[in-house]
Amino acid sequence: MKQYFCNPINFTYQYQFNQKENGFSLNREAADPSMILFRGKYYLFPSMTRGFLVSEDMVHWQQCPLKGVPLYDYAPDVRVLGDWMYFSASRRGEICDFYRTKDPESGVFERIPGTFDFWDPNLFPDDDGRLYFYWGCSNMTPIWGVELNPETMERIGEPVALIENHKNEYGYERTGENHHYDPSGSYIMQILKEQMAKAMGCRPEDVTDVTPAIQATPESYRPMLQAALSDNPYIEGPWMTKHDSRYYLQYAAPGTQYNIYCDGVCVGDSPLGPFTACPNNPYSYSPGGFLPGAGHGSTMEDKLGNWWHASTMRISMNHDFERRIGIWPAGFDADGELFCNQRYGDWPQAVTGHRQDPWAAPEWMLLSYGKTASASSCECQEKDASHAVDENVQTWWKAAGEDEAPWLLVDLGLCCRVHAVQINFADDVELADRLPEGAQLTGDPGRGRYIEERSFATRWFLETSTDGERWFKLGDWRNTDTDLPHNLVVWEDGIPATYIRLTIIDTAYHKPACISGLRAFGRGCGNAPAPVTDVEATRLDGMSMKVTWKEVSSYNEIASWNKPAMGYEVLWGHTPEKLYHNYRVFGKNQVEIRALMSNVKQYYVRIDAFNESGITEGKVFPVDAAL
Repeated sequence: MKQYFCNPINFTYQYQFNQKENGFSLNREAADPSMILFRGKYYLFPSMTRGFLVSEDMVHWQQCPLKGVPLYDYAPDVRVLGDWMYFSASRRGEICDFYRTKDPESGVFERIPGTFDFWDPNLFPDDDGRLYFYWGCSNMTPIWGVELNPETMERIGEPVALIENHKNEYGYERTGENHHYDPSGSYIMQILKEQMAKAMGCRPEDVTDVTPAIQATPESYRPMLQAALSDNPYIEGPWMTKHDSRYYLQYAAPGTQYNIYCDGVCVGDSPLGPFTACPNNPYSYSPGGFLPGAGHGSTMEDKLGNWWHASTMRISMNHDFERRIGIWPAGFDADGELFCNQRYGDWPQAVTGHRQDPWAAPEWMLLSYGKTASASSCECQEKDASHAVDENVQTWWKAAGEDEAPWLLVDLGLCCRVHAVQINFADDVELADRLPEGAQLTGDPGRGRYIEERSFATRWFLETSTDGERWFKLGDWRNTDTDLPHNLVVWEDGIPATYIRLTIIDTAYHKPACISGLRAFGRGCGNAPAPVTDVEATRLDGMSMKVTWKEVSSYNEIASWNKPAMGYEVLWGHTPEKLYHNYRVFGKNQVEIRALMSNVKQYYVRIDAFNESGITEGKVFPVDAAL
């Protein structure tokens, strides 16, 4: 039986209170997913959720509380060793323990005392019974690897440096939004500005020099602080996969708060290398679309032989670590290259229950982008209803505070066959001046956090209409007791609709309703757009290229009328047959891609045009050398 999900996956992302100079930021977070198959079920462990997810089908996830292990340690790693699930997580500068269980849902874990400190762990049992361990999360140090004694979890031999910073050779390791570095927007810079603002009695945005704050830092920490303000990428989040006797060591770069957060992969013939970076890098990369980012993840083979990759997606508006979880089809091609398909990767995806094509095109098209949206109210023009249909998770509609019955309506323009609606709730909250009663901070002084333990409910109902007068209820969540921020409502057979209306009854903390995306999927009237045929792709330097194309109008000169393109999926790769990378764009006909590898001498591009009615593939073009 076919089932559907839509990234980001929908579960209760726990609210976090993060300590700041003048209160607490409040946002939801989950990241760094470890996804495995254990005893016939799928388990997914993300950071900072006080729990984990379990599923029989990878579509419906049940949230379970995590017990008996450190709840505030980052990047939980889980692996299967025989009959056991092994767990570890990390806290910088402290010795970290290992844990194991035969029944994670029982909450009973056996502790194995640790003997060394690590950050972003990954355990890997090889086929021959030997056990290896990888870790690393820094813009100063590499990814490390070492063999472990499977009985004691102690190190055998000295750690080996496996993956270093290559920001001058691998474009995807360059830090910053779209790989353009801006130190003023970094998380560390914001902390320093807050400290200076408190001392000076001004606003953080008015601080122009943070040198005194750096000098006030203990001398032993200054090199780390200065490195954090540099353009060095974070090399982090290792994950090992073995396939056909080869070892694929994956790692994340360059920073979780950027749209270009990604996973690279290096391949070797032994668990501790040496490793060579693959020409198909970064293999998990999704810089465009509604909710971008695809870094610090895990790769898993399911019960049926399908491969999947789970990674971190970014919002990073209320806090740099405001993040979500995505899952995409993955696999190995005939040459043994690891790939991940993120084309249209935040549109509904099918799980068929049998072996499936990882490159299958989406069944349903995006219908809501740029359409007319209206609402019962809005707080201000900068947060009006149009932001719910602009395909940007960092903008949203916000109802006025006095609106007791807020609603949001999208006019699709014409009657379409709607198969799914994704409802994305956003958080637009002011700083909290206190913690919930009885809550205690965990973490470094001045930078502690508290993960919310209380339960909330987000209540709403969804209606459609063909004429704006007669309304049909399609989903009613008024009596729910859960807080799910990324709901996907599916009607596999489809339903005719011109209008979609969402009415919000209640939200967490009873705050005004905020929607970053009321996204409709299905099939519109008319034809898919004409193909893109006029493309210029030029290598600007070893790590960048610029791609420009002629926008597809509503008329195809070959003699048939087509609807214009809504957007474009820019594909590229190091051979014409391996266009494994994508960058989705709306409202423009050019993009600069800064994620190339300087040692890959030739790249190829293809521009696919899409609208409400379908996708039209373009022609493959070689990327010209720089003039």
